[in-house]
Order: sequence, then C-alpha cells, then structure tokens
Amino acid sequence: MATSPKLIAAAGGCLLALYVGYIVVDRIHVSTALAAETRENALPDVAVVKPIQSPKKVALTLPGNIDAWYQAPIYPQVSGYVKMWYKDYGARVKQGDVLAEINAPALDAQYAQAKADLASIMAKYNLSNVTLQRWQAMGRSQSVSGQSVSVAQADQQSAKAQVEAAERNVAHFEALERFKTIVAPFDGIVTSRDINVGDYVHDGGGNLNAAGAASELFTVADVHKLRLFVSVPEVFQYVLKPDITAEVTVPQFKDRKFTANFLTTARGYDPNTRTSTTEFEMDNPNEVLWPGTFASVELKANNENAHLYEVPTSALVFQEKGMQLAVVRDDNTVHFQNVTVGRMADTATEIQAGIGPNDRVIANPPADVLEGDKVNVTVPQRGYNQSGFGKENE
Repeated sequence: MATSPKLIAAAGGCLLALYVGYIVVDRIHVSTALAAETRENALPDVAVVKPIQSPKKVALTLPGNIDAWYQAPIYPQVSGYVKMWYKDYGARVKQGDVLAEINAPALDAQYAQAKADLASIMAKYNLSNVTLQRWQAMGRSQSVSGQSVSVAQADQQSAKAQVEAAERNVAHFEALERFKTIVAPFDGIVTSRDINVGDYVHDGGGNLNAAGAASELFTVADVHKLRLFVSVPEVFQYVLKPDITAEVTVPQFKDRKFTANFLTTARGYDPNTRTSTTEFEMDNPNEVLWPGTFASVELKANNENAHLYEVPTSALVFQEKGMQLAVVRDDNTVHFQNVTVGRMADTATEIQAGIGPNDRVIANPPADVLEGDKVNVTVPQRGYNQSGFGKENE
C-alpha cells in the first residue's frame, strides 16, 4: 500500500516542529543558567568567622637582653703608660686582684714635690713653735709687749694650718699613687681588656680610640646571677605582677629553658616605643649564660579580659565613624557594626562591645563592599583559613 505524500509531509513537519522546539527550550535553559551564574558571580565572595572568647591565660613572647648581676667598666685615675697587664679575657678574679700597673713619672715627681713641700713647711712650723715659746716666756717676765706675743702665736697657728694643707696634698698624691695599680672591684670575670703594654692612658679614661674618645681599660662582670631586661608594651602592663615568672630561651641552647623571676619595672613608658623596661633576675648555674646574650622571653598570666570576644585584626574597618566590623546578616547582606576595641595584637583584637558570639564577621572585608551589599559566603578548604583565626572557624 503506497504511502500518501500528504502523510509524509505531515510527519516531516512534526519532526521539524519538535526539533525547533527543542532548540528553543535548550537556548532558554542555557540563557537562564547563564543569567543565574552571572548574578552569582557578580556577588563578592567573602570568608566569615565567628568571634571567639578570649583565652583564660595570655602568653606573650618578647625579646630580651641578659646582663651581668654587676658589671663595671674600669678607667684609670692617673695618666701614664701601661707597665704591664696581668688578667686577660675570661680570667676569673677576686676583689682586689691586680689587673694592670701604670708607670706615671709625672705623678711620681708631683708626689715627691708634695713630700718635700711638707718637710719644708714642717720645719717652718717647728720654728714657729720655738719662737712662740720664747715670746711667751718673755711675755711672762714683761720683757715684751702682749702684742708681740699675739703676733708670734698667730704665726704659729698659720704655720700649723700650712702643715695641715701640705699633709692633705701629700695624702692626695698617695691616693693617686695607689691608683697606678688597677685592681678588680669585686669577684667576677674579665669580659673586656682594651689595653696593651706601652699604651698611654689618661686620668678618667682609657686609650683614645680612632674617634678620639676614651675607652675603659677592663670590664669586670659578676655572673653568679644575671639580670634580664625586657621592654613590655603598655597594653600588657597588667601582666607585670610581683609573682610572675618568665620562661627564657637563648640561641646557643635551643633545647634548654631557663626561668627568670620578676624583679622590678621602670613604672614609666618610653614615649618612642610605648614600652616599659622590666627587669627579671636569673640564677646562672655553672655560669653557662654570658652577659650580652639575646633571649626570647615568654610571659604567661591570667587574662583579666577573658570575658571578652576576639576577632581577626584584619577584620577591623577604620571609618570616620570609628572602628567597625563588617557583619553578614541572615539574608547575606553586609552591615557595618560599630564596635569598641580593646587590646590589639598582630592576629587578633579584643572587642569590648558591639558584637556577640553568633555574629558572622567578614575576616578580610573587600574595600568596595558597602552597607547593604549582598555577598556570597564561601567556606575555605580545611587548612586554608587565611585569617589564621580559630580552628573552629575552618
């Protein structure tokens, strides 16, 4: 039975209509998906964190400098040439041990002159005594006037005063003569020797260096105990309590920790650094630590603001209205919330008021985000939390 041409044409028309319809529907679907993707891509991606409660304990690591318990730079008190030095770097000395001797010919000559002057004045004084006795004897016999006796007595008193002055002068040079011998002021270690035999030194200073300034002859340090100096920022003043201890590490003993006890603080801040010099004391068993050592100092204390919440420091927004945080509402729109900021650190900042534990805070707000803008909240892959803030936020 032959197929009718009209039937064939109708079937072809139906197929064509179905094909055209499929193409139209497919294009509409693609267009709709593209529009949805475009709208989604138009929203900025943001990562959010929730505020976390401040820890009950606060730990602070600061650089410090270890110094000797006592340390004395030693300068000469006389001018001359170094005759000999007896103690070198690292020598252990006792109080009074001789460190060096100085030849001082000019001082020796002045000392000899002072003694000669004393002898001369003493002879005149002795003569004035004899003269006064003679005048007093003649005065008792009325052989001379009372005025003459008074003059002789005044001459004797003047001679006596000259003797006392000459004796003081001799004592002065005797003291300087003793300074020709340089001695250790206390038990300790010689940490510096800046003289050699034949060097010229002058009173009040050591050798003249290249810049023309005087340097010390020796430095002696008592290292049975040590002092640790740390510059503590003013925002962490509350950490400084009389019973606080510091855990100290030094580069030369990486696997060893030392303990330092709080001694005192300057009770004032350096206006340039906003820090207060704080002093700790350390025992130094076997004198393993040396003065001048750099130290890493860890301080731990109870956090008085443990009731507050912390957010990443990168989340803070500085506006003319004050400090703000960009908070994402339930409908994924942005609201800039005014907050009161407490202590600030590199990674986290305490918020005293303005947010709660359930707020979603943008960790690093884009510069072009405005109030009421809609955003796309993204969740970073575990281990890629760029805010570095709180494991619970990953």
